[in-house]
Order: sequence, then structure tokens, then C-alpha cells
Amino acid sequence: MFAFFKSDPIKKLESKRLKMLEEAMHIQRSGDLKKYAFHMEAIVKLEKEIEALQKSNNRVD
Repeated sequence: MFAFFKSDPIKKLESKRLKMLEEAMHIQRSGDLKKYAFHMEAIVKLEKEIEALQKSNNRVD
């Protein structure tokens, strides 16, 4: 009944992903490629988590 009050975890993760991508861009531009690689690895893990949540939501619907 009050499902619209619940926060959407996928939207939160997408927002976090976009913020991390912007941070990664700045890191890359600064020339710290090792730090950039670690940051991109974290983003890939986050994207996999988002994808898993989307798949689980599709099964429920």
C-alpha cells in the first residue's frame, strides 16, 4: 500500500555510480592512473550489483 514511501535501492546505487564516474574522470585527468584503475574496478562491481538487483526485480514483477 505504501510502497511509494520506500526508497529504491537501484536509484541510490545509480546515483552513487554516477558520482564515482565523475570522481574517476578527475582522477584520470590528474594523471594518477593506478588510483583510477582501482576506482574503475569499484565502479564495475557496483554496476554488477545494480544489474543483479534489476534482474531480481524483474523476476518478482
